[in-house]
Amino acid sequence: MITLDKIYHASYVLKEVVRRTDLIPAPTLCPGSEIYIKPENLQITGSFKVRGAYYKISRLSEEERRRGVIACSAGNHAQGVALAAQRSGIHATICLPDIAPISKVEATRRYGAEICLVPGVYDDAYQRALQLRDEKGYTFIHPFNDEDVIAGQGSIGLELLDQLPDLDAVIVPIGGGGLISGVAFAIKSLNPRVKVYGVQASGANSMGHSLELGYPDALPRVTTFADGIAVKCPGDQTYDLVHRYVDEIVTVSEDEIATAVLALIEKHKLIAEGAGAVSIAAAMFHKLPIEGKKVICLVSGGNIDVTILSRVISRGLLQTGRTLDVTLALSDRPGQLTQVSRIISEHGGNVVSVIHDRSDLGMQVTDCFLRLSLETRDHAHADEIRQALTDAGFTIVN
Repeated sequence: MITLDKIYHASYVLKEVVRRTDLIPAPTLCPGSEIYIKPENLQITGSFKVRGAYYKISRLSEEERRRGVIACSAGNHAQGVALAAQRSGIHATICLPDIAPISKVEATRRYGAEICLVPGVYDDAYQRALQLRDEKGYTFIHPFNDEDVIAGQGSIGLELLDQLPDLDAVIVPIGGGGLISGVAFAIKSLNPRVKVYGVQASGANSMGHSLELGYPDALPRVTTFADGIAVKCPGDQTYDLVHRYVDEIVTVSEDEIATAVLALIEKHKLIAEGAGAVSIAAAMFHKLPIEGKKVICLVSGGNIDVTILSRVISRGLLQTGRTLDVTLALSDRPGQLTQVSRIISEHGGNVVSVIHDRSDLGMQVTDCFLRLSLETRDHAHADEIRQALTDAGFTIVN
């Protein structure tokens, strides 16, 4: 059983490896609430996961250390286990789903771990890791359903109460549930008044789904770019702790997560992965009753695949009205493009791309489609430009 003493012991052990991440005020993310960011994306290995992994490995017997360890992960737990094993002189094998970002795979390899890529998602990597454990006698380091791992993650809860004693609520990402289990247990044990809220991606809401059923249950599939929380089924221990100590769980969409990633970059110069940004998304899109409250959003990790970062930013820009794609049907005659450009310029828009299409089968032979991508300030500004083009007699196709 998890205990408060164990969480305090974990916090003591972890002083030799983890950094105590600061609280960052974030007044513009959710006006009307006093929001703070707990940036575990700035943690060593770029994620909170090193806390649980390191504490678990510190508790191994000499025999377990001699045999080596194995873990499964979408990437962040992998790095935590690899680092802890390296510092302890232990051989580590890590099973990762083959969809894991290359940056996470290579970072894990750099810590000296042996890598085993498994087709599928986290749960497929989990099954392979169990198979290798049985075949080779490794000690399995579970990413969330383990009391030592949960205790390590719970050290964050102690830091939150110490850093902001009059805290009203904390918002925490949920994948398998290890992070929120430790944080919720620590906080509720010391100050039951504080609300603990969980957030999942709408395409991977395994914990919320399980709570509705009343027992841990696997989703048939999960779909989200927030790979760090793409877990089909929570653990029995984490399910029980979440059921007892978490006040509410909400979901956020892919576009809302992308918007949160963009907001952290622009407003706070922080890079968060999708899983790390779901807490911010829940606050920004008013998913929880936090009006007038002091709230900490836990940004759990920053190991985003740089190859999708630009796409995530583009989605965030579209979601917030910062870009506008518009197609006009024009008569193909001189001066049309000049007039359109003048209207956009007069209303403060910036054209970033132009496609002049005369070949679309859906138009008259003497007509053309003008496809424009614009930079705009917000949705109201985009609507203003669309209306100005319409008032000038142009036909907007989409």
